Parts: sequence; C-alpha cells; structure tokens
Amino acid sequence: MASGRRAGSSSRRPWSASPAHQGAVTIGLGRRIGNVLPSVLEVSEAAPLYLQIASELRRNIQNAVYRVGDRLPTESELSARFGVNRHTLRRAVELLRHEGLIRVDRGRGTFVAAAPISYAIGRRVRYNQSFKAQGYRSQTQRLRIAEIPADDGLANQLQIAAGEPVILLERLGRVDAMPISLSSSYFPSNLFPGLLAHCDRYDSISQMLEQEYGCDHMRYRTRISAHIVDSRDARLLDLPLNAPILKTEAINVNPQGQVIEYGVTRFRGDRMELVFENDLSADCS
Repeated sequence: MASGRRAGSSSRRPWSASPAHQGAVTIGLGRRIGNVLPSVLEVSEAAPLYLQIASELRRNIQNAVYRVGDRLPTESELSARFGVNRHTLRRAVELLRHEGLIRVDRGRGTFVAAAPISYAIGRRVRYNQSFKAQGYRSQTQRLRIAEIPADDGLANQLQIAAGEPVILLERLGRVDAMPISLSSSYFPSNLFPGLLAHCDRYDSISQMLEQEYGCDHMRYRTRISAHIVDSRDARLLDLPLNAPILKTEAINVNPQGQVIEYGVTRFRGDRMELVFENDLSADCS
C-alpha cells in the first residue's frame, strides 16, 4: 500500500480489529494487557493514514493501555495491526516522538515516555523548592566535601587568586528516588568559615547560607550546554554510556555583587527540562 493513499478511498478497506488483535496484547516489558480492543479512529477519514495511526496510538497512551515505561509492539506488529507498510507506520511513530509521548531507544525498542521534570532557572534558583512546587519529593546525597586550592579556571570564576582555598561540595540529586542530577559547588573558604561542618546539618545549600551566614544570593549567570555522559556520571545517574546530559555552569552573587558560588550541574537529558523564568517583580527600567 502506498503511504500517500488516504483513508476512505475505494481501494482500501476501513481498518478494523482482526481476531488476532482482539483480546490480550503482550508488550515488550512482559506486562500483559487484557481486553485491548482497537477503538474507532477519531481523525477524519480524509486524513492521511499516518495521522489516523498516530491518533489511535496517542489515545492508547492517554487511556493507559500503554503506560509510562511500557514498550510498544514492534514495528512489524504495528504494521500488521493497522494494515500499512513500515514507511507509513514510521511517520506516525515519528510524530508521537516529536510530541514527547514516546522515546526510541536504538536496539531496544520504542517506549512510552514519562513527562519531563522541570527545573526553573531564574534570579533566585532554589533546587528543592523547584521540585516541591511540582509535587515531587527531592533528596540530595553528599558524595564529597573537601577544601581544595583554586586552579586558574576556578579562581577566574570565583574572582579570587589562584591557589586560594575553596570548599568543594559534590552531591547527587534525586526526585522521587530517581537520580536526576550531579552537582559540584565551589565556595571561597574565606567567605564561609566553618562551612565544612555546617554541611552535615543541611540538605539545602540556600538554607545553610541564609541561616548560618545571613547570606542572601541570586543567580548572576547560567550557561547551558549539551554533552555525552562519561562513565562515572552514567553510573551515578543510572544512564547508559553515551546518553545525552544537560550541563549548567552557574554563578551566584550576594546583594553586593560579590561572587559567592560557582556551580556545575549535570542533569539527565532524558528526564529533565530547564525552564528559564523572568522575575516580573524586578525593576525593568
């Protein structure tokens, strides 16, 4: 069947459930779905076949026939189910992938995608608050804390002299128990005496700085880039090698404009989206 042929033409029978498709459908992760009956296609019969197929699969996802993490039937199985060639089916799958409803893992199959978790970036970035506002439970695990000498690059970011002591805090962030971020935060030691000890008592860096040092701060700059995960980060973030990640480099300053923190964070590219927000209360003059 040519992919350009439209539904409703005299040369094509309307698609309907065959006996093989009526009843339980086994999906790739081993979960068996009972009583799955293909529903009537909602898209106009004048619409191209791939749009009708995309509409049917979209409805299956929205009605939880296929749940988050489920693997869809194979390309050949779906082609047989809808009575179309693979080219037409691939157009439907690509449309759903573009909408963010599914993801295609090369060599593994096509899976129903989870909605991305948003992380808001604005003048006042607060890690835990950003996730709590969306109804998630966030947690951080300290991986390393140490005082190190600043190399030339780090000294430039913190606007201090090379060799001056800097406190490094590395943490793994989780949302609903899923690892989503790895952060490395650097603080000038002279600005925060005793910070090494205080870190034991706080999950939130912002809360620690405000309560222990009376230090209010805001985001001065955020640089974002895309990378491929390395072996260490892949293990900690529970990602396959060569998976994409989002990397942010951030500078935070106090109300006087002094740099108080330089941070590098790697986010899972498959689950996270970074959202920039404007502070409408700020002076726009």
